[in-house]
Amino acid sequence: MMSVRLHLMSLMLLALLVFTAAVDNTAFLVVHKKATIQRVKGGESINVGITLHNAGSATAYDVSLTDDTWPSSLFSLVAGNTSQTWDKLEAGGSLSHSFIVESRIKGPFSGSPAVVKYRVASKSTLQEAFSTPLPVLDILSDKPAEKKYDWKLAVKYGPLVIVLTIVGLFIYLLITPSKSAKRLNKKRR
Repeated sequence: MMSVRLHLMSLMLLALLVFTAAVDNTAFLVVHKKATIQRVKGGESINVGITLHNAGSATAYDVSLTDDTWPSSLFSLVAGNTSQTWDKLEAGGSLSHSFIVESRIKGPFSGSPAVVKYRVASKSTLQEAFSTPLPVLDILSDKPAEKKYDWKLAVKYGPLVIVLTIVGLFIYLLITPSKSAKRLNKKRR
């Protein structure tokens, strides 16, 4: 009875080790998408950067990136492409892709994540990875001008501050003796 239990436990341990080895020998892509808005003459351009990192222990083959967030009815492509392909991405390696779009709309815009498809040698089906989502972009928004100095406060409290300062200086002068009075006291001694 004891040997049967030991035998079953060793088989389960062996199965667990084989499963762990099979899981560890795969590619795992982490995709980060970032967009920055820049004001240009006549509008705003959006610089989009996408970084792929293989955090797995195997190479990813036939890597294709597609970013359908930017429809042509709302954005015009200025530089680069919204899709890119690579032959492979080694384990621990990184790839990056960037492009620039120009907005035809005004207001908040939120886009979908970019999609990366890749093949792993140990699996026959294509694997998919999604990028981080973009925060809401406020495109061509009317940004309020920053107030440098609030003159209303100066007009309201300025005279009070001046009066309090003068009274404080007068009290200070009454309390502290002058230097000439100190010299006279020294000479008299």
